Amino acid sequence: MNNQEIAKIFHEIAVLLEIEDVAFKPQAYEKAAMGLEALSEDVEKIYKRGGIKELEELPGVGKGIAEKIIEYLKTGKIKEYQQLKKKTPVDIEELTAVEGIGPKTISILYKVLSIKNLKDLERAARAGKIRRLENFGEKSEQNILESIEFLKRSKGRFLLGEILPEVREIYKKLKNLKEVKKISLAGSLRRMKETIGDIDFLVVSRQPEKVMNFFISLPGVIKIWGKGATKTSVRMRQGYDMDIRVVAGKSFGSALQYFTGSKEHNIATRKLAMEKGFKLNEYGIKTEEEVYKKIGLPYIEPELRENTGELEAGLRGKLPKIIGYQDICGDLHCHSHWGADKNKAIKQIENFVRLAREMNYEYVGISDHTKFLAIEHGLDEKQLLEQKKFIDKLNQKLKIENCKLKILCGCEANIMADGSIDINDKTLAKLDYVIAGVHSQFKMNREKMTERIIRAMRNPNVDIISHLTGRIIQQRDEYEIDFDKILKAAKETGTILEINAYPVRLDLKDSNIRKAKEAGVKMVINTDSHQSEQMRFMEYGISQARRGWAEKKDIINCWSAEKMLGMLK
Repeated sequence: MNNQEIAKIFHEIAVLLEIEDVAFKPQAYEKAAMGLEALSEDVEKIYKRGGIKELEELPGVGKGIAEKIIEYLKTGKIKEYQQLKKKTPVDIEELTAVEGIGPKTISILYKVLSIKNLKDLERAARAGKIRRLENFGEKSEQNILESIEFLKRSKGRFLLGEILPEVREIYKKLKNLKEVKKISLAGSLRRMKETIGDIDFLVVSRQPEKVMNFFISLPGVIKIWGKGATKTSVRMRQGYDMDIRVVAGKSFGSALQYFTGSKEHNIATRKLAMEKGFKLNEYGIKTEEEVYKKIGLPYIEPELRENTGELEAGLRGKLPKIIGYQDICGDLHCHSHWGADKNKAIKQIENFVRLAREMNYEYVGISDHTKFLAIEHGLDEKQLLEQKKFIDKLNQKLKIENCKLKILCGCEANIMADGSIDINDKTLAKLDYVIAGVHSQFKMNREKMTERIIRAMRNPNVDIISHLTGRIIQQRDEYEIDFDKILKAAKETGTILEINAYPVRLDLKDSNIRKAKEAGVKMVINTDSHQSEQMRFMEYGISQARRGWAEKKDIINCWSAEKMLGMLK
């Protein structure tokens, strides 16, 4: 839980420092925040085990930032953050959630119009005040209002990748209680929905009162909505609610199936049960497998329980054997930032290799941005070939060490407005694979954006299209495309569509994954990692693929390096 809270503070410190035009420090805090978000172990445990020295070994953490982490762990606050907030009392989280609003914009809005939060921003935009500011205009103002309306629609839900690490820490604490005999997550989190409303735990215990007392005393609980013998509800400091229910062991299976949902899936299963002449309820069956067996169905994985045809497929014996969380053989979308600092990039690549080995991958692909994306220090043709030369040497070294891991050299090239690629074909042809993505001019109309992407697909050197629809969950809608037309072109050209596992993207969404599968279009699950620890985001992409009914045969990085590269050639 500490990781996410400290990361949020570091993100805000970065913005506040940037507002004050402080050089270098904002990037340092941002990098540290990203590292903490991807960390699988609570930073407090790391500090207790190895002190400041072990903290300094974390990605993006130097001595100064390590000291800030320790300050938070000891006091629950960071003095520098408090001082910066006092100086510029704006709601960073609210304002940066609006598309197009960054540190410089926040600074102007606060200094000129005294805008501190989303409510102030909307009021000023509706009054026509923002268009009068320098470098703004009527279109900018309209975009802000559209983004605010989008945020209102998604209010009250939390990103899967934001909430799951915190909940897992709570889950471990509950599981370790001697009074808890069995435990499971339930609800939308167990179904791995891309956004989560609240958290549900289901436990078996003969001493429920002790479990409930422990639950309400968890760190981060700020309000107790209700405490009873079998159910307790609390509000957490981060803004979400958690429920815990205690059930008898003999009823655990039926209760878990019921409280996992979805509501629509449950209605359908109960209707099927009634048609067979009996009634299902949340009592009396020990395992979920028995629940489904009783109504003539095979076990249905939680990610599929949305009443989108899973019962019908189960009855026909056509339920897919969806991809498992251990089925991935490698990650093809990792950024080393070679163009920003070559020495740091070399260390970054080595970190990717280390973690890929820990994750038992067969391959890992380095895919830096290319030259059009100057803000990301994108690589030109010469730099790409220089990086490839380094990777070839590193592969030779790994071979001598009898390491079976293979490092692949690719890139994430830019699809320009006319559909061309910003790197010449001669250079692209020398790489192991090429990812191409839209990183600019998102407001094109449906026809032009569709043709733009299809033209890129028709480039024989382009293998993969990254984050196809361009959405940022709870921040930016998909851009307008004819998805069916793009699927047809992908099938014709053999282009792979990416399922981007980065928590704010999860693009493709589940319904589009299912469409791609049905069209026979292959996909790849990538993390889009900018730090090595972000490779652990892979599970979010896998969960998205599972929700889209994808099988191993549909996902090319479930395949061996030889088979996968054979397809990409």
